[in-house]
Amino acid sequence: MRKSVRAIVLNGDKMLVMHRNKFGREYYTLVGGEIDLGEGPEQALAREVAEETGLQIANPRLVIYEDHDKFYGPQYVYLCDYVSGEPKITPGAIEDEINKLGKNLYETMWLPLDGLAEVPFVSPELKAALLEFLPDKFPTEPVTL
Repeated sequence: MRKSVRAIVLNGDKMLVMHRNKFGREYYTLVGGEIDLGEGPEQALAREVAEETGLQIANPRLVIYEDHDKFYGPQYVYLCDYVSGEPKITPGAIEDEINKLGKNLYETMWLPLDGLAEVPFVSPELKAALLEFLPDKFPTEPVTL
């Protein structure tokens, strides 16, 4: 079963997100992806954030576990400290290669926290949890969605 990691990265009053235009369906989600075979969740998190954004993060702390169906599998969502960088897809990353095809687009960006309620977000359950916890009310123990 596929397992994935996602990163909550805050920079002042903004949160790192991936804006998707998936064949005309637009939505936002947290940056992250699948845990590769032989890789730990925190290793996968650092790799995915670097590939998808070029950002440096530190001190990941598991705050949400989201149980998905068989296709997506479990999502481990970590609150991370922002260290440095400006979000942009790393040249050569799979998202960069897919963007070149022009119809399934990825764009990393800082989303103002006060804009989260207004945008379509995958998953709606994760969005509701983020709205509850942001900016500084994250649980000390991971919650399950």
